[in-house]
Amino acid sequence: MVSVSPLAIEGHRFVRRHRWHALSLAFLALAGCGSSAPLQRDRFYALEPPPSVQAPGNTAASAILLVNHLAARGFLGGRQIVYRDHRQPLLVERYEELLWEEPVPRALSQVMVNAIRDAGLFRVVAIPADRARSDYLLGGEVERFEHRPTEQPPRVIATLNLSLVSTSDRHAVWTRRYSGEERVQGATPDAMAEAFNRLAGRLAGEVVRDLRAFTGLPQFGITRIRSLNISGSTAQIRSIAAGDAR
Repeated sequence: MVSVSPLAIEGHRFVRRHRWHALSLAFLALAGCGSSAPLQRDRFYALEPPPSVQAPGNTAASAILLVNHLAARGFLGGRQIVYRDHRQPLLVERYEELLWEEPVPRALSQVMVNAIRDAGLFRVVAIPADRARSDYLLGGEVERFEHRPTEQPPRVIATLNLSLVSTSDRHAVWTRRYSGEERVQGATPDAMAEAFNRLAGRLAGEVVRDLRAFTGLPQFGITRIRSLNISGSTAQIRSIAAGDAR
């Protein structure tokens, strides 16, 4: 007899609950009921990991870094949270009423900007809206950023492909692939969003580590960043109940 863990059961319930909500709304719309059923409001989550704590005394490199918005393919370019059921690994699905406050690529770019600024690695860390002339460009693609609710234990996973480019000769200084996963500590949408935030913060810390090695700055600062992200501190997320269209 095959035993199924309570975490797996909760993951299946999570998927069924949010999938059934979308199907029931579609049925009511087709049926044209005279009385409108109460609608579950969309929930928008922010991707805002806790600020990293920096050791004093860091000296910034005399260079300007421009962090471009990340690219993404398919559903990852939008705001709906993507998930997969391990029983259908090739089927990529989206939650209808669980969304990010802003598209994933832009949100992850801002997470990196905040982490690099906190680390004090460069004289200026600019974004495309600044229209600044830079010495280096940091950009790339979000390959994966999804919820795995039916795995044991449930988790979120992410993969980023990044490149650091010198603007003087368009030479790629380095190319890196950052991957990770984070366990979801609960069977609620809030717990899922908190796990995504912890994972985003940890990956941003790894980017800072590699940038620090490139600029030749001391390594003691990144130790503080990584210990904060790995400690399991609760992410600072905001859940906004709203009924407006995505």
